[in-house]
Amino acid sequence: MNRGFLTVALAVFAGTACGSRQSEPRVAQLSLTSEQQHGQVLFHKFCHQCHPHGEAGLGPAINVNPAPMAAFRAQVRAGLGAMPAFPEAVLPSRDLDQLLAFVAAQRKQHD
Repeated sequence: MNRGFLTVALAVFAGTACGSRQSEPRVAQLSLTSEQQHGQVLFHKFCHQCHPHGEAGLGPAINVNPAPMAAFRAQVRAGLGAMPAFPEAVLPSRDLDQLLAFVAAQRKQHD
């Protein structure tokens, strides 16, 4: 991956994530595809601890973060600050695609 792109993507992600905490998570039933459902399982395995229900926790809120999915992908692969990197060996590309499909569906709910 181009180092310049990664730097810009991470800067956009970090800058747009600050201050986006919501007081209470929205609890609504999403209609998910099977891909998104698998992504939801992966989200709970890898992300939920720091981003509970996609809201702010130890990490910033991602449900209301306007960063493009490419920035999320770069963040997951590279890590930043307290967030660990999740390399291909830990989170294969297909799984990452499904996880991001779930995040995108969850973000649409908050638009």
